Amino acid sequence: MRIDSQKCVACGNCLAVCPVSAISIDPAIRRATVDRDECVECYACENRMSKEHLNPTLVRAIRGFLKLLRIRFDPEPDVCPTSAFAPEELQWPRSIRRAFSDPCVPHESTGVYGRGTEEVKTNDVTNRVGSGEVGFTVEFGRPAVGARFRELQAVTMALARIGAVFEKNNPVTALMADPATGAINPEVLEEKVLSAIVEVRTPQAMLPIVLRTVKEVSATLDTVVSVGVAVRCDGEGENPVEAVLAGEGVRVFRGKTNLGLGRLTNLEAARA
Repeated sequence: MRIDSQKCVACGNCLAVCPVSAISIDPAIRRATVDRDECVECYACENRMSKEHLNPTLVRAIRGFLKLLRIRFDPEPDVCPTSAFAPEELQWPRSIRRAFSDPCVPHESTGVYGRGTEEVKTNDVTNRVGSGEVGFTVEFGRPAVGARFRELQAVTMALARIGAVFEKNNPVTALMADPATGAINPEVLEEKVLSAIVEVRTPQAMLPIVLRTVKEVSATLDTVVSVGVAVRCDGEGENPVEAVLAGEGVRVFRGKTNLGLGRLTNLEAARA
């Protein structure tokens, strides 16, 4: 995203809309500017602000005159008065930023909007996590911090070393140059996204080592990392790994419970 300096009147309304604080007012030119390295191309500024088409020269003149009278003239806080945003056609690898950051855009590799994964929410249909297994969602960058793919790679390579299996229908896995090692395509390592999710599964016995591995590596990263754990309930409807999580000092919150009401249509997954 860019801001057209010919149109911008430095009202500052867009600063609060940017989730990663990539927009600032340059006092030298008195215009809003976008830090291209920090911008995750989420298009929040473009999508969430109303846009008027006032003449920027007129607006600046009015604001300047009223300033002499110590009167402020500011547009409504959710309005860009001169429609100064200038979306551009994104080229690879920068285009990957929008694919992971804009919830209004479907991800090419999965067809799912935003970060491009349904995680294990449809496990009764997809069988991503079987009996005796644990599925993990390792999320980076949320809320409002963002993450670079080199930070994801630090975790994915550590998970690969302990034998975790990456979910193939996940957009981060699709970016891996070698899923066996967890190495991500070097072209995207410095790209920053609003949020991304890595999905792996392991036998239940590996639950403690996965948690310890993610905790150890995430302590070295300059982003937020959170872990979700998914398992099939036992015959009594109980979580078979809750005691293990408690032993690792993890407070358990049942964020989502799939009741298993879906009809299994993925016969290939059923036979696997």
